[in-house]
Amino acid sequence: MFGISLFVTAVIVVLVLWAATRRRRPGVRARMDTGQRYVTITGIILPAIVLVLVYVISLPTLRAIGDPKDPDQLTIDLLGHQWWWEVSYPGSGVVTANEIHMPTGRTVHLRLRTADVNHSFWAPQLNVKTDLVAGRTNHLWLRTDRPGVYRGQRAEYCGLQHARMAFHVVAQPPAEFAAWLTGQARPAPAPPGGLAAQGLRVLESGSCASCHAVRGTTANGRIGPDLTHLASRRYLAAGTVPNTRGYLGGWISNSQTIKPGNRMPPQPLGSEQLQALIAYLETLR
Repeated sequence: MFGISLFVTAVIVVLVLWAATRRRRPGVRARMDTGQRYVTITGIILPAIVLVLVYVISLPTLRAIGDPKDPDQLTIDLLGHQWWWEVSYPGSGVVTANEIHMPTGRTVHLRLRTADVNHSFWAPQLNVKTDLVAGRTNHLWLRTDRPGVYRGQRAEYCGLQHARMAFHVVAQPPAEFAAWLTGQARPAPAPPGGLAAQGLRVLESGSCASCHAVRGTTANGRIGPDLTHLASRRYLAAGTVPNTRGYLGGWISNSQTIKPGNRMPPQPLGSEQLQALIAYLETLR
């Protein structure tokens, strides 16, 4: 398809240059019937032939990526929200957000649903765009043999923060992925004491616990992302900012300054409470 597109572009450029050069010659006039014939051939017939040819060439690829029929597939559920991604691994109890971990050398079956408006999942290095449509489940298959981090993007307008709804696919060697999945299935570790222990009390007694879940604590909210292993993630707010202490504090204090319109209200915490909460969240690996 790239080769065909390159050829068509080259032909168009040559024709444009030819037409521009020819027009500058005095006394040259194109006959009307000749112009109509050129428009019919180059504007209707040739594009139709090219489009049919591209479609026929694409059929084997479309069949291959449509359903690879791999009996050893790993199933992952992806639920789109305004404006973040909920990622679940059925049978393991693992729920995370905005990062999709997968093993290399194994087909991954994504079951795509939306919790609100329509979304579109696009990891351009791994597969085609696939919509998340309200009221139905769509399916997509990913596979890569190369470990690495592949950035993805929500590709259909879904509101104010459409552009800040990214995700990352983290492809890991099978043993590393298995270790990650085992670690993610564990509940949050108990805080070591001191400031982190105070931060757990802040989380459980404040509004955080109403919207977020931290397995192993009394926080069991389902409105926002699961925070059980928040510190293990690379980014905050669906790829908007890196997961660092400074950005984490800014997000908790007033996320609207980072991602306006998101559903997390400013948190009226004192300085000591905020630092304690940050200290606790940094233990959630």
